Amino acid sequence: MTWNWQQPDWPDFKWDKARLAKAEERFLLGGGQFLGTVKHLSSEDRDRVIVESISKEAVTTSEIEGEILNRDSVQSSIRRCLGFATDHRRVSPAEQGISEMSVDVYRSYSKALDDRTLYSWHAKVMKGRADLRDLGCYRTHPEPMQVVSGPIYEPVIHFEAPPSRHVAREMRRFITWFNDTAPAGRRPLPILTRAGIAHLYFESIHPFEDGNGRIGRAIAEKIMAQGMGKPTLAALSATLLAHRKAYYAALEAANKDNEITAWLAWFAGIGLEAQQRTLDQVEFVLDKARLLDRYRDRLNARQRRVLVRVLQEGPEGFKGGLSAGNYATIAKTSPATATRDLAEMVACGALNRTGERRYARYHLPIPLRPTPRITIDGKGAIVIKKQGSSS
Repeated sequence: MTWNWQQPDWPDFKWDKARLAKAEERFLLGGGQFLGTVKHLSSEDRDRVIVESISKEAVTTSEIEGEILNRDSVQSSIRRCLGFATDHRRVSPAEQGISEMSVDVYRSYSKALDDRTLYSWHAKVMKGRADLRDLGCYRTHPEPMQVVSGPIYEPVIHFEAPPSRHVAREMRRFITWFNDTAPAGRRPLPILTRAGIAHLYFESIHPFEDGNGRIGRAIAEKIMAQGMGKPTLAALSATLLAHRKAYYAALEAANKDNEITAWLAWFAGIGLEAQQRTLDQVEFVLDKARLLDRYRDRLNARQRRVLVRVLQEGPEGFKGGLSAGNYATIAKTSPATATRDLAEMVACGALNRTGERRYARYHLPIPLRPTPRITIDGKGAIVIKKQGSSS
């Protein structure tokens, strides 16, 4: 198998610009819509959107790698990093580290990329890891850097990155390319094109012993913000998590050739979907704040706890609806109390009910916003499919 970096045209990527033109135009329009919406929020609502958006990305970029973090702890850590009021709860090193990197990406989006920034991000993301030889620096181990799956006795090699002795050279070339293709650089590229190339390029080098996926997605988010001139709070990781299997397959297919139109078209669809997910999230955050304010003094402690838990599921709501059994588990109460509490919440409008008796399910009284799947077809047209569509 010959990988992309082993081919004579590496890293002279080639792609069909025309196929991406409509996606790039739509991303710019959507970015303007997002920035216009955020601009007119109150400072309190703006802070709420920032915290919830950054924390969701921090949690989901970790979940893509199989690391499940506590959402409340991450959000508390992010609030602390941003200088906002927090509950000062204890957080794990992993939760603190991903929060610190995420906030740094948000704050320093306009700055050029360099080794020091990447080393800092790696040290943050790997905080608490005692098993790594190379922490806060590029890998040096002599063993092959491979992406594998399957049992140890019969592994499937999905990709093998350049050997460690080549990493410093490859990263010098990558960083030069990154800064040259920025909006103010010598060879600026459109936003989605640049983000897609950067992510594939970085993942192909795989410069760190671990954490490459999280840092690679942070690089793509930095590019989206640079392209718009403001933090976009793009829900990139949340969208990639929703399509994790396809994400891995697309990366694997792209690491064998330096003609990358198919990868960039796939990534552009993800970028547009991420942007729509962010807009949906902003609307949901505002709905959530209004709902909690309206019922803050009308619900008991159990009811508030359950309502907050349902709201944590985001714009798409609690999958399948909340049942009395779910309520009893979350509130740590008896079935009889759960039934009574739910009836009170329906009566005052804090929840809506569908079905009867054991089939009763309870839903938020705010609009659900399932983000549609967005793809780019072979001619560059933008294809939007509602959730649940079989086509």
